[in-house]
Amino acid sequence: MRRHSIVRKLFVVTSVLILIVFSLVMLAEGLFFERFYRISKIHALERNMNEFADRFGYTEPDKRLVSPLLGAFMNQNDASIAVLNGRFERETLNPYYLELQTEGQRVTILISTSGMTMDAIPKGLQLGDKLTVDGIFMDEKDTILHPVAFGPTNQEPELGMVRVTGNISEVLLPEQRSYNPLYQDALIDDALNGWVPEAETYLARLQAGSVVHAEWMDEWSGVEYAVLIRSLPAGKDGDLYLLAMTSLQPVGEAVGILKQYVVYIAPIIVVLVILLSMIYSKIVSRPLVQLSRSAERLARLDFTEHPEIQSKDEFGELSRNMTALSRNLDSALRELTRANVKMQEDMREKERSEELRKELIANISHELKTPLGIVKGFAEGLQDEVASDKRDRYLSLIVNEADRMNALIMDMLELSKFEAKAIQLLPRRLPLLGLIQKVADSFDQQLESRQLRIQFNADEGDKPFVTADARRIEQVVLNLLSNAIRHAEENSVITISVYRSSAVKVTTTIENVGSPIAEEDLSRIWDQFYRAERSRDRKSGGTGLGLAIVKHILELHESEYDVRNTNTGVAFSFNLNESREEPNEK
Repeated sequence: MRRHSIVRKLFVVTSVLILIVFSLVMLAEGLFFERFYRISKIHALERNMNEFADRFGYTEPDKRLVSPLLGAFMNQNDASIAVLNGRFERETLNPYYLELQTEGQRVTILISTSGMTMDAIPKGLQLGDKLTVDGIFMDEKDTILHPVAFGPTNQEPELGMVRVTGNISEVLLPEQRSYNPLYQDALIDDALNGWVPEAETYLARLQAGSVVHAEWMDEWSGVEYAVLIRSLPAGKDGDLYLLAMTSLQPVGEAVGILKQYVVYIAPIIVVLVILLSMIYSKIVSRPLVQLSRSAERLARLDFTEHPEIQSKDEFGELSRNMTALSRNLDSALRELTRANVKMQEDMREKERSEELRKELIANISHELKTPLGIVKGFAEGLQDEVASDKRDRYLSLIVNEADRMNALIMDMLELSKFEAKAIQLLPRRLPLLGLIQKVADSFDQQLESRQLRIQFNADEGDKPFVTADARRIEQVVLNLLSNAIRHAEENSVITISVYRSSAVKVTTTIENVGSPIAEEDLSRIWDQFYRAERSRDRKSGGTGLGLAIVKHILELHESEYDVRNTNTGVAFSFNLNESREEPNEK
């Protein structure tokens, strides 16, 4: 895990935040849990007291009817309860009791809170169970029994006591109460004695229907109790009050156990927080790490396929956007590269065109200056009346130079038409060998003067036809053959080859024997006024525009043309589309 990585930062921040929250929760439990528990328990008891008061108002003030209400309230709220008269004296009520159905009558067994513990009462008593009780009758009709011992037993009852045996028809005993509930119920008198001296202080609030809160501690056990008192609907004997008392000992015990629990559980929670934070940080940061790597590749202009995050959240959307951005940037960069290459080529072409333009102007100036100088010189000689035997020679030279300038101007005009794309071809079916032979025949005088001869290489009996503009192709052959004769060595052979280079193409090659062209000049040989040999003077002939015109004509025919050095000289070649049409029969 790198020091400044997002995984480390997320892990540290998550762990610290969870530990801070955990510490605050533990601190809040230590400081406020006990108070919260007290307040919650007291408020719940207060609310149930108000409900009890409402039910008490609909009940006849009969002890036999009130006692079950008290017992049920005490079981439900784990509290001791008593009804007080107007002098804050406790009414004699026994909320817990048993009723036994004996032979001939029903006996009520009152469970007193004094002198008896829960251990003395048999466990799990239910309706219909048979039970034997020894005790003392409290009324003349022998229907209310104060219990002393619960049986069955084989011994005879003690002197002064009676034994009653029967089936349980009703039962209300302490349930879901804290330890020793009967002892807690017996403490009501002690708590009441401690509260009565201050009763006058709270009398107005009690009569107004408010609930008075107080706390009392049992000096023998040291347990704190919450004491709540409120008024009840007045009975026939005057004002009545309800006193409820509940132990606060479980609060302290819960807080103590919670502190011990925290001591044991805190290290486990810390370890779990660290592990879960590490896992969580890796899960959350994984897409961020992938996106960071993708962005790093984009920064390096690496537009290869990026792993896409397959999720429907913001990370997945960002990953898809970055992938789309990568593709768009790749496409744009490729387009810019192509445009840049094209622009560089255009700039080189422009520079080359500029150089050619300057060279063209220089060449034109040179080509026109020389014959004009010659014409002027001979014209001045004629003006000075040179000897009559020289006049014819001077006039002949003036005419030759005028023809040379005219040819140059005509070639320039022709070339300008090609460059302006003002030339339209008139293609037709024509015999290529016949056209070449016709052009070659026109060079008989030049061939004879330089002791050259032309050799044709073609398949015997094969006379291919091509589709082309006859006048323009004748001009191409004328220029190429003229160039080959001009630069050929004396007493050599010029070879003209005509053959099928493919199923639809016919290639023509014109090769002479002579000096080769420098490699760096091969690509510029087709430019106007470009001469591979700067040392050649005007005596070699030509205007310097012939090959440029040839290039434009062949490009209009969509022809592939080439120039190359051979073992003995130079070869020019071009191809034309073969015509498959049958000649018209006459």
